[in-house]
Amino acid sequence: QVQLVESGGGLVQAGGSLRLSCAASGRDFSRSPMGWFRQAQGKEREFVAVISWSGGSRYLADSVKGRFTISRDNPKNTVYLQMNSLKPEDTAVYYCAADRTTARTTPREDYEYEYWGQGTQVTVSS
Repeated sequence: QVQLVESGGGLVQAGGSLRLSCAASGRDFSRSPMGWFRQAQGKEREFVAVISWSGGSRYLADSVKGRFTISRDNPKNTVYLQMNSLKPEDTAVYYCAADRTTARTTPREDYEYEYWGQGTQVTVSS
C-alpha cells in the first residue's frame, strides 16, 4: 500500500516560516521526481515545487521562488518544503506528490503525478 503523509502545516504570522515534510511508504520513490502542489479555498490546485530523483534539478513556481526551498532525503524516502517569508496568499492545503516513472525529470502538471498525500493546511495570518 503506497502512502504519502504530509506534516508540518499550521498557523503562522506573515513573514514567518514553516517546514513541511512528506514521508512516503509502500514504494521506493528514490528514483522518482517528487513535487508539492497547493490548493486555496475556491481556487484551482497549483504547482509549487518539484525536485528530481537525484536532487540535481529543482523548479519552483514564480510565486514562491526565492522564499521556498525543496529538498529530499532518499534514504528516508522523504521530501521537504522549507517555506520562508510566508505571505497570506500562501494560505492553502499543501499536497505532496510522486511521479511513477523516471521519464520526466521535473514534472509540473498535476496529471503527471500518480501518488498523492492527504494534504496539510498552511494558514498565514496578516
